[in-house]
Amino acid sequence: MGSTVSNTMFAPASAVAGTTPAASTGGVFTLPSLGYAFDALEPYIDAQTMEIHYSKHHAAYVEALNKVAATNPTVASRTAEELLKDLSSVPEDVRTKVRNNAGGHVNHSFFWLSLKKGDAPKSGGELAKAIARKWGDQASFYEKFSTAALDTFGSGWAWLSVTPAKELVIESTPNQDNPIMHANKPLLGIDVWEHAYYLKHQNKRKDYVAAFANVINWDVVDKRYDEAVS
Repeated sequence: MGSTVSNTMFAPASAVAGTTPAASTGGVFTLPSLGYAFDALEPYIDAQTMEIHYSKHHAAYVEALNKVAATNPTVASRTAEELLKDLSSVPEDVRTKVRNNAGGHVNHSFFWLSLKKGDAPKSGGELAKAIARKWGDQASFYEKFSTAALDTFGSGWAWLSVTPAKELVIESTPNQDNPIMHANKPLLGIDVWEHAYYLKHQNKRKDYVAAFANVINWDVVDKRYDEAVS
């Protein structure tokens, strides 16, 4: 059956007291638990933006994907990640809907896990060493990551990913596309659709990208790197 996630890279956070629970949309794909309260990332990401982003935008991708799955066994029998990795096998008449909505579901499930305020302000371990080799230091990395986010035209994402050759790369994708669609493994992604920041930062994407540096869950990102290169 289709499911929210297929591996630990995209696994939803376990529900804890005071957090938003996983929600059913009446289909094979489900909205994962956010894992923390809507106001947990204040003042960097405001509670109203988090609530609308999660309970309206992400939920809409899940609902739309379930509508396709309800009449298409090929979609219903696969995870969202499997669909993105093999879009050519999805019937052509629903392929764009699957690309957009499975992408939105995967990207946001991944995104929520990437966020946490406080404890680990920068990478540690092997990823920190790899970042230093590639870009010199954490600040230089984030400057280039920010540039990719700011230069993404219209709606899309910027990513820190690992290539099949196990090299770090900063990249961007349009709309709800994901690096797994071209065999890269994402470690960190920033949503630069306006719905991710418009309520607090209006049209000032630069302010949002700067604030995002304060809520990266580097423990999760480090673990993703270790798994990607193992």
